[in-house]
Amino acid sequence: MTKIVLISCVSKKESHLSKAEDLYKSPLFRYSLKYARNLNPYKIYILSAKHGLLTLNYKIKPYNETLNEMKLEQIKRWSLDVLKKLKKETDLQNDEFIFLAGEKYRKYLIPHIVHHIIPMKGLSIGKQLKFLKDKIKNESDMQ
Repeated sequence: MTKIVLISCVSKKESHLSKAEDLYKSPLFRYSLKYARNLNPYKIYILSAKHGLLTLNYKIKPYNETLNEMKLEQIKRWSLDVLKKLKKETDLQNDEFIFLAGEKYRKYLIPHIVHHIIPMKGLSIGKQLKFLKDKIKNESDMQ
């Protein structure tokens, strides 16, 4: 089973064209990315409200869009686009997906993904940060 990590985008961004992994600069995103890398997945993707599914090296300009401001039909269309891209890159039936993304970013994806884990499900932002910091610290202590 191949491990895939999906991280949601955040509003705090650099002000210039950047690789996706460098564009998002909130502590939650930075810690999520570090945690994702510690999991040694086959791939890490970013769920972008504007661009759908992004690889870490994909270069994009800053934008100001979020699923929180989209209507239900727009979110469903966005989800279908992400699923279409995921199907080209992954196996939705056999790969294991780890979601480091909020409910709006995963709600319409999960019914199409057989194996998924949501390690921070139901946690507030503050508790998500604590979870990530603790996991990163514990894993670096073991190395």
